[in-house]
Amino acid sequence: MRLSLQEAQRLIALALDHAEQYNRPVTIAVVDAGGFLVSLQRQDGARPMTPSIATSKAYSAAVMGRPANLLKPWAESEPVFFSQVARMGMYPIVPSDGAVTIKRDGEILGGIGVSGGRPEEDHAICEAALTAAGFELDFENWGTRR
Repeated sequence: MRLSLQEAQRLIALALDHAEQYNRPVTIAVVDAGGFLVSLQRQDGARPMTPSIATSKAYSAAVMGRPANLLKPWAESEPVFFSQVARMGMYPIVPSDGAVTIKRDGEILGGIGVSGGRPEEDHAICEAALTAAGFELDFENWGTRR
């Protein structure tokens, strides 16, 4: 199963619809399971760094196989190791809100990242788009290692 351009563009449209309630210009990025950019849209007025941030967020959710905010315990418990891993791929891995893995029937298809709002707004936009499109939002949380 693959994430099509049509699905990516639909996710972006759904995310933009949900973003209207926050009255902030955002950028939405969708990547495939390998972290490669499928589609990106930057609203008029979105800050210049938002495309890079949204892409890194989407990449993080895709290649790590879970929403990026679930990476926070790992980043906090093993900061040196995490900082090394976070720089190894095409984009930085960012443990933050606003990045959710795209999953259907238990299979990772990619990631969606939003940048431009407050962290909780970016995250809500991702989840609303995925829910409206019928993707799964259940992910195993990683605990800290001891």
